[in-house]
Amino acid sequence: MGVGGIGIWQLLIILLIVVMLFGTKKLRNLGSDLGGALKGFKSAMKDDEKEDPEENAEDSEEPEGETIEATAEEVETK
Repeated sequence: MGVGGIGIWQLLIILLIVVMLFGTKKLRNLGSDLGGALKGFKSAMKDDEKEDPEENAEDSEEPEGETIEATAEEVETK
């Protein structure tokens, strides 16, 4: 028995039906589109991982200079 109780002959029949329904050209285009999308996703993930250490370093630094706290009453009196 094959995957999930489906034998090799059943898989071949399903493959034949899919090819007859969609045609080889559509299946080839679908495969290449899916492969391109996965390749783009992987490259975006790699780019994001390269940028993360820089962003985390900037976020962890405390801003230099003094902070001025003001309430609405103080602003109105000036």
